[in-house]
Amino acid sequence: MSPEPKVSREQVLDALRGVEDPELHKSIVDLDMVKDIQITDGRVNVTALLTISACPLRETIVTSIRDRVRSLPGVGEVDVTLGVMDPQERQALITKLRGGAASPTRRSSFLTPESPVRVITIASGKGGVGKSTVTVNLAIALTQMGHKVGIIDADVYGFSIPRMLGMRGRPTMIDQMVVPLEKHGIRVMSIGFMLPDETDAVVWRGPMLHKALTTFINEVHWGDDLDYLLLDLPPGTGDVSITIAQTLPQTHMVIVTTPQAAAVSVAQRAARMADKVNIEVMGIIENMSYFQAAPDQPPIYIFGRGGGQRLAEVQGVPLLGEIPLDPAIREGGDEGTPITLSAPDSPVAKAFRTTADKLIRRLPVPVA
Repeated sequence: MSPEPKVSREQVLDALRGVEDPELHKSIVDLDMVKDIQITDGRVNVTALLTISACPLRETIVTSIRDRVRSLPGVGEVDVTLGVMDPQERQALITKLRGGAASPTRRSSFLTPESPVRVITIASGKGGVGKSTVTVNLAIALTQMGHKVGIIDADVYGFSIPRMLGMRGRPTMIDQMVVPLEKHGIRVMSIGFMLPDETDAVVWRGPMLHKALTTFINEVHWGDDLDYLLLDLPPGTGDVSITIAQTLPQTHMVIVTTPQAAAVSVAQRAARMADKVNIEVMGIIENMSYFQAAPDQPPIYIFGRGGGQRLAEVQGVPLLGEIPLDPAIREGGDEGTPITLSAPDSPVAKAFRTTADKLIRRLPVPVA
């Protein structure tokens, strides 16, 4: 009878490379979270260090460690002991996540000119045209196409992205680094996560607004695998747009309008603002283009017709999409399940995917 196979420390460590921190999206081995491995007669004890004591996904990490190690030949029992990183270990982790730069001024990789991350601001010039709805559904469409996507809810006073994605909770803080929340594969940062209640008002002057936005950009760990970062801008052409232009010089813009002449006129101001701060406009999205009661019924142009196309022609950019008006869009936003998820075969969802595809063609992610 052949003896039972013996598992080695190297085998256990190799198995643990397949365990990711669910918030940081990296192997716990690469993050130096594995402190010790003890093996006695087929019983394996793994000591792992959490980034903070209140880690919200600690049980997920424990379960993943047990499952990975238990699958090895020669392993009978697996015990997991959790500890917490000390300040020096946390700082070393932050340094590693920021690309090995020890300087506290080192921040998100997409701030550099050579960054492969495509940063796109979604602007409108005025409220009520469905800019946040477009942002959320575009983000989901991009993830459905296999891309890693993040959203910065830059509409600090009128934030709505958390509700539209059905997100609640607070971001994990690792010293001065913020880990964004994630839902449907989309990483999100919003001032709404910092308030006790979504109905609370943000009553800030310009400097506080600037500080919040630069924190979302500089201090949030978006990961090193992001393809697209979408910024949902507030209406208007003031403080936020200037801050974004100064902080993210590689930014591009997509302008959302309805077909209505008044909306198009205001949207044109957003385009002119982009020119003044050297942000390239990539295209126009016309939202609420028409309503169609049934597939065999003719479309009804409630807000007029052709406004998005006229704006695109004036700006010399493509019309990326025409999104129909559908009550299900509003319902999905209120319930936290956008229509691109709840009704992926609907005309609206198809229109968003077509729009996302045109945007990708206009602004492709560099091939590694």
